[in-house]
Amino acid sequence: MIISPVYKSLTFFILCFALMNISIASTTKDPEEHFFDSNFGDFAEELQTAKEQGKEGVLIFFEMDECPFCHWMKTNVLNQEKVQAYFKKHFMIFTVDIEGDVEITNFQGKATTQKDFAFKENRVRATPVIAFFDLQGKRVMRYTGRTSTAEEFLLLGQFIVDKEYKNTKFSKYKRAFSKSKANK
Repeated sequence: MIISPVYKSLTFFILCFALMNISIASTTKDPEEHFFDSNFGDFAEELQTAKEQGKEGVLIFFEMDECPFCHWMKTNVLNQEKVQAYFKKHFMIFTVDIEGDVEITNFQGKATTQKDFAFKENRVRATPVIAFFDLQGKRVMRYTGRTSTAEEFLLLGQFIVDKEYKNTKFSKYKRAFSKSKANK
């Protein structure tokens, strides 16, 4: 049997495409399992665990069902292994359903619902909201909406870890980072 050069080229292209898809798929993991930490709804206790584990603080991903931007974050950013590794190293990470009636305990040890924790304590009205809390349970940064890329989300994490939120806004930090990157 003689195989034509066109058939060989087409077979090679298909094989390369398949291998490329396998390598891309292997760099992502389900965020529900690999990004978010499981918890029992006691943020005061989780804060203590974060301290014991040497974390920088707690990240809470405020979300709701049917939120297209939350879904986008989970399928394009939070599923990236490099994002998961960085954030798991530095933060305890939890989700809160802003419409949820599940009872939780806030950072001060007071019982509340997810809905009241989101709306009354953290003024969350749109999702997603990514909120960072220090080891005393004080919110130090709030980011509303989705990031444009995984790299921007990583930069947001670096902004918190380096405590740059004390000196500037994230938009200025991001702009300065982009300029320094362009000058290299």
